Amino acid sequence: MAKAKTAFVCTECGADYSKWQGQCNACHEWNTFSEVRGVAGPGKGARSARFEGYAGSLSEVKSLDQVSLAEQARISTGMQEFDRVLGGGLVEGSAVLMGGHPGAGKSTLLLQAVCQLAEQHSALYVTGEESLQQVAMRAKRLGLPTKDLKMLSETSVERLMQVAEAEKPRILVIDSIQVMHVADIESAPGSVSQVRESAAFLTRFAKQTGTILLLVGHVTKDGSLAGPKVLEHMIDCSILLEGSSDSRYRTLRGIKNRFGAVNELGVFAMLEQGLKEVKNPSAIFLNRGEDAAPGSVVMVVWEGTRPMLVEIQALVDMAQGSYPRRVAVGTDQNRLAMLLAVLHRHGGMHVADQDVFVNVVAGVKVNETSADLALLAAVVSSFRNRALPQDLVIFGEVGLSGEIRPVPNGQERIYEAAKHGFTRALVPKANVPRKPLEGMKVIPVTKLSDALTALEEL
Repeated sequence: MAKAKTAFVCTECGADYSKWQGQCNACHEWNTFSEVRGVAGPGKGARSARFEGYAGSLSEVKSLDQVSLAEQARISTGMQEFDRVLGGGLVEGSAVLMGGHPGAGKSTLLLQAVCQLAEQHSALYVTGEESLQQVAMRAKRLGLPTKDLKMLSETSVERLMQVAEAEKPRILVIDSIQVMHVADIESAPGSVSQVRESAAFLTRFAKQTGTILLLVGHVTKDGSLAGPKVLEHMIDCSILLEGSSDSRYRTLRGIKNRFGAVNELGVFAMLEQGLKEVKNPSAIFLNRGEDAAPGSVVMVVWEGTRPMLVEIQALVDMAQGSYPRRVAVGTDQNRLAMLLAVLHRHGGMHVADQDVFVNVVAGVKVNETSADLALLAAVVSSFRNRALPQDLVIFGEVGLSGEIRPVPNGQERIYEAAKHGFTRALVPKANVPRKPLEGMKVIPVTKLSDALTALEEL
C-alpha cells in the first residue's frame, strides 16, 4: 500500500514544505500554510501530476530561429466582445480560466458561447455545481440551440478523463474547478491541493490533445481568483467577469493572456435573453443628464486596445467630523489623497477641511494615470460649485511637481472624443495632434496651474 505523505502548502503561492512554518519563504506571507495529504507511491495521480507538469509532452531541443512563427488558428466564440478579451478567439490546446462573483453571469456567458460553438465543433459541458436539468432550463429560457451540445454531470477528474477520451471534444467546459476532485488526494474538494492537482490533470489533457479548456473559478471577498496562486500560472488566459447585482452591465476584463493583450475589456448587458454584448461602451457610460452639474467631467481612458469615454464625478463638502474623509469608488484611494496634496501645493486650493468623494460612473474601474487631470478638474468644479461644459473632455497624468505629463495613445483618445460629439479637449501639450481636428478645440497644458486657469476661462 502506498505511504501517505503530509505536506504544508502555502495558499498564496502554492509552495509546499515538509513541516509547518509561520512565514512562506517564496512569497513571504505569514500564516498562509494549510496541511494537505497526498499519496507518495510512484505513478499515483498526485505525484505524477506534480512531476510530469502541465505543459504537455516533451519536445526536441531547437534553436530559436528554427521555431515556427506561424500564427495559431483561432476559433471565434460568436461574440466580438468575448473574442476581444481573448485576443481574437479561442486557441487550440489553451486553458482559459473565467472568474467572477456569484450571480455575475459566468455560467450564462459560457453556456451561450458553447451552445453556438457546438453547432460547428464538438463540445462537452461538464457541470459539477448544477444539475443537468437546471442547465437545460436555463438554455431553454435563453433560447439557445441545445441539439449539438453534450452535457455531463461529474465531479471526479478520473471519470471525467475517461469520458473525454471517449468523446474527444474539441471544447471542454468545467463548471467549476472548485468542485472537481482527484481520488488520490485525501483533502476535500475546493482545497488547495485538490484545485491544484485537478487543474494540472485537466490542463495537461488539453495540451496533449489540443482541446480548448474553459474553467470556471470562484473569487474571494477582495475580488481575486480563489485557490492557490499556482493555478493562475497553469492556465494560458485568465479573465474576470465583474458587475454589481444592482447593475445590468457586466465587464469582462483580461487579467492574463499568453495569446493576446492584457487589460482588454469587453462590456455586456444582462437581459432576459442572457448576456448581450455592448459594441459601443462609451455610449452607455456617457448617459448624462441634460443639465450640467458641478463636479462632473468626461475623461478618456485606454482599455486594452481601444479608447473609452467615462464620466467621473466628485463631491466636495465641509467635513462633518474631525477627520476629513477621502472616498474613491472606481479608482485608487491612495492616489486621490496624493492628487489632493498636489492640488494644494501647486494649485493653491486648500481642501484639507473638506470631505472628498470621487466616483467613476457605471461601475467602471480605472487603473491608469490618465484620469489624474480629469479627477482634479471634477474636484475643483465641485469645490467652486461651478459646472464644466458638457462638450469638454479631459485626460492627462499629474506629477508630484505639478507638471502635466503626456499619456499613451493621446491622439487616438482625442479622435474618439470627437466621434462622440465633444468639441473641446483639455490635454497635455505633448498629446496635441499635429494636424488640427475639424470641430475640435484642443487646449494644451503643461502645468497644473495652467490647467486651473484654462478651467476658469471655460
